[in-house]
Amino acid sequence: MTTPSQTVGPFFALGLPWSDGPYAVPEDAPGAFWLRGVVVDGAGEPVPDALVETWQADRAGRFDHPDDPRGAVASPGFRGFARCPTDPEGRWAIRTVRPGPVPGPDGTLQAPHIDVSVLARGLLDRLVTRIYFPDEAANAGDPVLSQVDPIRRQTLVARESDDGLVFDITLQGDHETVFFAF
Repeated sequence: MTTPSQTVGPFFALGLPWSDGPYAVPEDAPGAFWLRGVVVDGAGEPVPDALVETWQADRAGRFDHPDDPRGAVASPGFRGFARCPTDPEGRWAIRTVRPGPVPGPDGTLQAPHIDVSVLARGLLDRLVTRIYFPDEAANAGDPVLSQVDPIRRQTLVARESDDGLVFDITLQGDHETVFFAF
């Protein structure tokens, strides 16, 4: 007899706390801004029990990780990782800075971007996507973004807001965010 599959959560508030919460950088870090959005399901309804995680390079394009071959991060207080649960309206927010370009395949550079994981009810595994910046000339030559159908690329580009950027995440349906295999 096989064991039936089960979905993740909704235990995010209990099992996945992060001491720095939504702060990839200190709140007063130079150039810091809010990256906000809403997680919605295929019917456009907010997902109140999702978790959004971000991982990114610093302004020089280096990760806060010992395996980064370019060396240690030099930005004081930079963590590069943040985690935010959605509220009852599906809203989330991360305080961060704009990352620099990072190495890509065959010596190319990837456009500045933020890696995102989404965990939510009904998902058997996390969803992985990227956030690109709306005013970035390097987006045109990014080796990942250039492989996405041109009609769907806009689901990976944030929009400007009064205090930073907005990036809404649609889990399925006509306006589904592009997700990547990992």
